[in-house]
Amino acid sequence: MAELKDLLKKLAEAHGVSGYEGAVREIVRAELEEHVDEIKTDKLGNLIATKRGKKPSVMIAAHLDEIGLMVKYIEDEGFIRFSTIGGWFEQTLLNQRVRLHTDTEGGGVYGIIGSKPIHAMKKEEREKVIKIEDMFIDLGARSKDEVEQLGISIGTPVTSDRDFVELENERVTCKAFDNRSGVAVMIEALKRANTEFEVYVVGTVQEEVGLKGARTTAYELSPDVAIATDVERAGGHPGVEKKDVAIEIGKGPVITVSDAAGRGIITPPSVLKWLKETASRYKIEYQLSVTEGGTTDATAISLTKSGIPSGVIGVPTRYIHTPVELLSLKDLDKCAELAARAIERVGDYF
Repeated sequence: MAELKDLLKKLAEAHGVSGYEGAVREIVRAELEEHVDEIKTDKLGNLIATKRGKKPSVMIAAHLDEIGLMVKYIEDEGFIRFSTIGGWFEQTLLNQRVRLHTDTEGGGVYGIIGSKPIHAMKKEEREKVIKIEDMFIDLGARSKDEVEQLGISIGTPVTSDRDFVELENERVTCKAFDNRSGVAVMIEALKRANTEFEVYVVGTVQEEVGLKGARTTAYELSPDVAIATDVERAGGHPGVEKKDVAIEIGKGPVITVSDAAGRGIITPPSVLKWLKETASRYKIEYQLSVTEGGTTDATAISLTKSGIPSGVIGVPTRYIHTPVELLSLKDLDKCAELAARAIERVGDYF
């Protein structure tokens, strides 16, 4: 499990907001190239690795991108206004350290997200949530010219700047576990699987802004069946009741039955049978999920052409879409194991 932890750390600490996934893609390429027969990047930026074999073909996909920000205006005094890329809970952004990604040597500039200080607020202001439009990025610059000399302009991508840290009970925290944990599962599953079937391993782009990469790659590859590996919201902490969030950290992979109140994926019975029976055969504890929240690449894949049977293996994760996401390395390992064994047994079901 030490190698899997190191892989997750490398992926999570890399930066790649939607549309700018290049650094993450190159890590994935380096991990996969010795284990596949062909590897390429398509026009949209998706990484597609193929391990040739017989039918049925299986696609395992994980999105490379993370939520982030983008520069939309630079004030004369050097402060930067920004737009969000992907779904943020606004309160988690305030007072965070960020990195602005430029083309200059060194690849980035540090900044912090600030707002009007509490000491300058009136009583009624302190009782209100601070909105995105009232926040700004402070680089320490004194003017717009200084900011531009650093290589920053309208459209510069911005990501959270957080390091991977180990907590108690083999739990870890960092930014971007959504979805670098799914990427780690995808890579590890391919390495572990001893299969005679054709496998497409796909690092998709721009999932957080519309499942875009999954749509185009599924259309090109047209696999017989697909798995998306992603995070799944976990509870088990104050403020969340089990009836609302039943998934828990430390209780194994999550197999999605339905998400987004059925507007996302409704996993076909054939896929559920495949994943559940594989887990049971190899004594992998698993959890089932029905949610009203977001969805994954599996939704876009399932709606491609005449339809592709698709499912989701999720890594239970707390505090999703914040800079301090938290998961269990044991769960991560079991997710990779389930995905690997499912790939090996795909011919028994499709």
